[in-house]
Amino acid sequence: MTDETPAPVVLTERVGPVLVITLNRPDARNAVNGAVAQAVAAAIDLLDADPDLRVGVITGAGGYFCAGMDLKSFLRGESPRVEGRGFAGLVEATPAKPLIAAVDGPALAGGFEIVLAADLVVAAPTATFGLPEVRRGLVAAAGGLTRLPARLPRAVALEMVLTGKSMTAAQLHPLGLVNRLAPEGGVLAAALELAEEIAGNGPLAVRASKKVVDESPGWPPADAFERTRQIVMPVFDSNDAREGAAAFTERRAPVWTAT
Repeated sequence: MTDETPAPVVLTERVGPVLVITLNRPDARNAVNGAVAQAVAAAIDLLDADPDLRVGVITGAGGYFCAGMDLKSFLRGESPRVEGRGFAGLVEATPAKPLIAAVDGPALAGGFEIVLAADLVVAAPTATFGLPEVRRGLVAAAGGLTRLPARLPRAVALEMVLTGKSMTAAQLHPLGLVNRLAPEGGVLAAALELAEEIAGNGPLAVRASKKVVDESPGWPPADAFERTRQIVMPVFDSNDAREGAAAFTERRAPVWTAT
């Protein structure tokens, strides 16, 4: 007998303090349907809720990151959104903890918007990124039109948006969209290395720092320092802050408790 149980559309794996989230529909180029969106949302909930998890990595199976929305499912009336979280269960409610996109292959349309919802990007030089929606009479409505100009020079972002053409990670790395380049087949390992580097730092400090970076672009300049203090001062009063100082003076590695 053969086991005909379908494989999960999203895989999760704990690698120490890192949660690896893998889009697992390689036959459909990891396109997002309703089941994928719900599973990604559940994985993000797990990442944020589990104190032992410090960083997330999102990637795709089978040499393809994600082709975006599953058009066949869309035509059947299936939504690739999750209420309160948006497309792919992610783009409108990103995790409080850092999320790294590990891209080895094409990340197109909504797939690129998943990448843009992540905090950091590790990619193979040949990985491609694009928003081809205009070529189909559609619009990149899952964050691409607002996030891409914040990550690239405006003219470069506009050219990608208005032509629908893709660019490679090798082209985007000098422009700052891709943090690190890694060999094909070695992208996940490189992303895990970066994730573990982040996870070695104080978890409260990391989360507070990310929150300020994420939220401060919308703050009035006159309020910036006060709003920053509201977020970061609890960190200074934490056990982790005292542990970090003690570990430094005692020349040892800190033992974080996230308290």
